[in-house]
Order: sequence, then structure tokens, then C-alpha cells
Amino acid sequence: MKLFDLTGRVAVVTGGNAGIGFGIAQGLTEAGAAIAIAGRRADRNAEAVKALAALGASAVAVEADVEDEASCRALIAQAVEQLGRLDILVNNAGTTIRKQPQDYTLAEWQRVIDVNLTGAFVCAQAAHPHMVRAGGGKIINIGSMLSIFGASFAVAYAASKGGIVQMTKAIACAWAKDNIQVNAILPGWIDTDLTRSARQALPGLNERVLARTPAGHWGSPADFCGIAVFLSSAASGFVTGTAIPVDGGYSSQI
Repeated sequence: MKLFDLTGRVAVVTGGNAGIGFGIAQGLTEAGAAIAIAGRRADRNAEAVKALAALGASAVAVEADVEDEASCRALIAQAVEQLGRLDILVNNAGTTIRKQPQDYTLAEWQRVIDVNLTGAFVCAQAAHPHMVRAGGGKIINIGSMLSIFGASFAVAYAASKGGIVQMTKAIACAWAKDNIQVNAILPGWIDTDLTRSARQALPGLNERVLARTPAGHWGSPADFCGIAVFLSSAASGFVTGTAIPVDGGYSSQI
């Protein structure tokens, strides 16, 4: 269906070399987009690009650290230089530090906020003029169930992901006049390296997640292909400022 066709479009996916980011990159690739995979580890970036190329994609790797403003801006500039334009930005890169609030240092707090929230803002800001030049664009910010709920062990992460939702709404309002739609995806409990380490660190987490999730299982990165294509395509032209859970019903059940 042409509404979902991304042929000729260029996407940047931060944290796109693994997990949810790579699942999104695969979905955009299958819909026809060219992809710039951004991440700190050059080896994992190269592996992701190789896997996407095997699917017939035009893909490049950009080494970047979204904690650093200059690196964010260089990432966008390099992607445009290599792929010719920018239509889609997926702000997926993220980190967490699992501690009780009283045990956080200010440096630890700041690092999580800088990576998860400030980095997404700077990347969006850097992308804006290129999207204006292209006649419009799509920005997808990756939030979390902790955009909605709290958790004693993730104070900075929860603050950053709550901020993602409000930032998404504000930028959507500001850039609607430029034909840029800005939306957030709120992943539920997804089977990734990050959540596997959480299951090891937090006894009983797996059982609690399964009991709360109507779908009865953890999600997978592939579950984000469809929603990413929708929010990146003409099909979502009148959808902006939203935060959409992809959680197997977790946020709908008490």
C-alpha cells in the first residue's frame, strides 16, 4: 500500500544497532527506507548495517554518542552527507542506572537525563532544518512504560522517559507548521539485553510482568516494525503529539 511506502526516504535510528532500535530499522528497511544506524560501538554498528544490507537495504553506520551535543549534531550532518537527505529520525538510544533514589549521585542522574532526554532533543533540533528543506518529516521518540508508571529502582530513567512524552507534545505543536509529525512509542516489557539484565538483577520481575501483561508474554524488537512504519509514513500524516504504548496490554490492566 502506497500510504506505507518509504521508498526514497532516509531515516536515522539512534541506538539502532541492537534491540528495539534494530527492530525499528528492519521495519523501515522493509518499507523501502535508507537507514543510518547510529551508536557508540563501531563493531555493532557494522554488524547491523551488514544485516540490513543483506535485506537489500541502503544502510550506513555512524559512530555517535548522544550524551555529547557535538556528536549529536555531527551524526545528523554525516547521515545527510552520506544519504542525501533526512526524512525520519528515531530517537531510540537510551541508558539506565538501577539504584534507589537516595543512592544516586548527581553525575549518575545527569548521565541518564543527558542520554535519554537531552540527546533526543539535540538530535531533533539538528534534524529540523533538513526536514524543513525536504518539505516535512517524522520524528519518533522512544519512551517507556516508565513514561506512565514509576519504579523505585529507576528514578532518573522514569524522569527522562516522562520528559520524552512532554517533549514530544511540545515539539509536535511547534513544528506542525513545518509538516513535521512528532510522536512517541512507549515500549512495554520487551526481551532485549537491557531487560535480560533487569530480570537477573530484580528477582520476581519476570513473573510480575507475565502476570500483568494480557498478551501473556514479553514483546520482541520485531513488534515495533509496524508501528514505526506507520509513524514514519504518509499513513500518519494527521497523527502528531501522541504517545502510543506497544506493551501487550500491560498499561491497560490493573
